[in-house]
Amino acid sequence: MIITRATEYAIRAVLFMAAKPREEIVLKKDICREQDITPAFLTKVLQPLIKEGIVGSHRGVGGGFFLAKNPTDITLLDVIRAEEGPIYLNLCLADKTSCERESTCPVNRVWQKARAGLVDVLGSYNFAQLLEMEPSRENSGASETGKTGHFSHGPHGSATGLDSRPGRND
Repeated sequence: MIITRATEYAIRAVLFMAAKPREEIVLKKDICREQDITPAFLTKVLQPLIKEGIVGSHRGVGGGFFLAKNPTDITLLDVIRAEEGPIYLNLCLADKTSCERESTCPVNRVWQKARAGLVDVLGSYNFAQLLEMEPSRENSGASETGKTGHFSHGPHGSATGLDSRPGRND
């Protein structure tokens, strides 16, 4: 599974807003400038988060976006699910009628376990924790550049920097 660019940007935007005081309106142009996101794409990627009640928006002069929840109450899993829907590693997990071998297939059990582990890990990290994990915050207690949530991309576009193809990160 590789998250989409939209999900990556949504995570970066939430992380940026999490560094601000709760419910402070953050100008769209500030998020775009600091996170290298175009204004039109930012609006598009934040729509699912607004619908899920994670982010709020304020229109008009002085308008922008704000976190509708406390950063401790927003997990990586929340943002990924809002942007992409449920996480499945294989079609047989998403649609039990897609495979007639589901009840006897040993690989299906591995997919279930792997999916459960991924969901558990993503659900265990909230945005307050992620802020504390930033190198600039760990070293100085505050961000020096104001930029938050940058992901390193590997040679194949994965946000983790790992090549997601089998056998490539052994």
